Amino acid sequence: MALAKELIYQTSRSCGKGGQNVNKVASKVEVGFNILLSNLFNPEQKEVLLTKLQSLITNDNLIKVVCEKDRSQLLNKQKAIEKLAHLLEKSLKIKKQRKATNPSKASVEKRLKEKQARAYIKINRGRSFLE
Repeated sequence: MALAKELIYQTSRSCGKGGQNVNKVASKVEVGFNILLSNLFNPEQKEVLLTKLQSLITNDNLIKVVCEKDRSQLLNKQKAIEKLAHLLEKSLKIKKQRKATNPSKASVEKRLKEKQARAYIKINRGRSFLE
């Protein structure tokens, strides 16, 4: 993982389950990644990441991911790295352009027949033969 070499780690005490362990062990992990200083991405990819992830970027140009679910610092570190990798991968994925299409004649006819049948059921619902 070339990504792991460019990450900045920070640990602190986590809140939540763990009893007295919470007060002693720094299990919360913050992982920071600087897109601008990274050698992993070309300039176009960096530009895409900066625009798509601009709400997550701090004033220091870092993307920060926090994980404190587990009681183990190592597990939290691994999960934070996975979370960051997934975030970067998802941001770089190019979405397919949607092509507008028209419904086929058969599907239009089928929809209208179903609509007519439903209307017929509703018309006959409230009538009684004794009126």
